[in-house]
Amino acid sequence: MPFIHGRQSNMKHPPSCTKKQLIHMRSIPGAPPCPPFTAVVRCSFSVRAVGIKARRPPRTDQIRSGLSSAFMNGLILIEKVLIFFVTKSADERNPPDTMLVLGIESSCDETAAAVVENGRRILSDVIASQVAVHEPYGGVVPELASRKHVETILPVIDQALREAGITASGLDAVAVTRGPGLIGALLVGLSAAKAMAYALNKPLIAVNHLEGHMQAAFIEGEEMDRPCVCLVVSGGHTALYRVEPDGSSSLLGSTRDDAAGEAFDKVAKLLNLGYPGGAVIDALSAKGDPGAHAFPRAFMDSDSLEFSFSGIKTAVAHFVRRFGPPSSSEIYRIEDLVASFQEAIVDVLVSKTIKAANRCKLRDIAVVGGVAANRRLRQRLSEEAARLQLNIHLPSMRFCTDNAVMIAAAAYFNWKRSGFCPDLFELDALSRWF
Repeated sequence: MPFIHGRQSNMKHPPSCTKKQLIHMRSIPGAPPCPPFTAVVRCSFSVRAVGIKARRPPRTDQIRSGLSSAFMNGLILIEKVLIFFVTKSADERNPPDTMLVLGIESSCDETAAAVVENGRRILSDVIASQVAVHEPYGGVVPELASRKHVETILPVIDQALREAGITASGLDAVAVTRGPGLIGALLVGLSAAKAMAYALNKPLIAVNHLEGHMQAAFIEGEEMDRPCVCLVVSGGHTALYRVEPDGSSSLLGSTRDDAAGEAFDKVAKLLNLGYPGGAVIDALSAKGDPGAHAFPRAFMDSDSLEFSFSGIKTAVAHFVRRFGPPSSSEIYRIEDLVASFQEAIVDVLVSKTIKAANRCKLRDIAVVGGVAANRRLRQRLSEEAARLQLNIHLPSMRFCTDNAVMIAAAAYFNWKRSGFCPDLFELDALSRWF
C-alpha cells in the first residue's frame, strides 16, 4: 500500500513547510508524476490511504508552546490530504470563460468548504460547526478547535466536491483563509489547501478573512460596481472599511478593545445564558424593553470612527453585582436587561456606520460578520438607510457567520486584482492581518 515516510529532524524550532526540507514520496500506482513533497516532522510516522498511525509521539522538549502541537497536526494533515487527492483523475478541464474555486475556511470554530464559479455562482456549501464542542466552556477553546478541524477537514472538502459534481482535478484554483484568526485553526486549513494545490498542480489564492466577509454582502445580490462603507462586526472584529469595487479596502476605524460580538458572548456568559451568546441575547431581547436600563455608549459625542465595548460589558457586571443575578432578582427582568444592553451596542454600530458614510460621501453601506445576523441591528440599519436614502447591503443569515462561499468569492476578485500566490511554500498563517 502506498505511503509517505517522514524522517526525524534535528531542527531546534517547530517545523515549517519550506523547500529546503525534504520528504520522500514513494511511487503511487496510477498517480500523476509529482516531485518530492516538502514537509518534515520531528517524529517518524507513516501515512496510508486509510489513515495515519504515529510510531512514536514527539518528546516534550519538541513542543515549545501550546500551538506547536496544532502546528504538527497541520503538517501531518498535509501528507494525509496529499495521499487523498493526488490519486484524483486529471482529465477534467473547464471552459476558459469559467473559473471554479474551492474555498476552505478554518479560522475559528467552523470547518467549511465550498465551490464557487466566477465568484458568484454557488455550486456547493458545506459547514461543520463546532458549537457542541465549545458550548460547555462558554466560548471557543483554540486547542479543541484545531483538533476538530483536523478531524473534519477532509470529509468537508470531499463533500463540497461531491455536491458540486466535480473532482478535485476539475478545479481551477484552491483558495484558503490565511488570517486573521486562531493560528492553530488557520494552519489546518492552510496546510490542506497548500497540499491540494501542490499535489494537483493548481494555483493557490490566500484570502483575508475580513475581505471574505465583505464579499458576503454581495454574493446573492447585485454585483458591487461602486465604493461602499462596510461595517465588519463579529466575535473577533469590529471595524469600518471603505471597500472599492475591485474588493480592495482601507480601514476607517476599529475597536480599541473588545469586539461587539465578544461583548455579546461575555455578557451572556456573565448572565449564564448559554453559548453562542449573541443568538441567545437576540432572542431574549425581542421580549424585553430596550429603554429599561441606561448603559454607556462610547465615543458617541466625538468625530472618531473608533469603537469601544469594554465599558458596557463592565457596566453590566456592576449592574448584576448591585442587583443580584437574574435567577434570584425580583428588581429587574432578564429580558429588559439584555434588550437594554443590546440597544446600547446597536446604537453605537448604527451611528458610526452612518457617520462613516457621510464622511466618505458614499451612498452605499454594507454590514457583514456574525453580529450582522442580529435582528435589531438589521432593523435599525434598514430604518436609518431608508430615512437617509442610503442603499444598504445585508447578507442572508447563512452568510453572516463564517463560511467558505465568501472565501471562494473573495478569492476570485483577489485573483483578478493581484493574481495567484507566487510561492505557496513561503505562505504562512497570520493571526492578525490589518
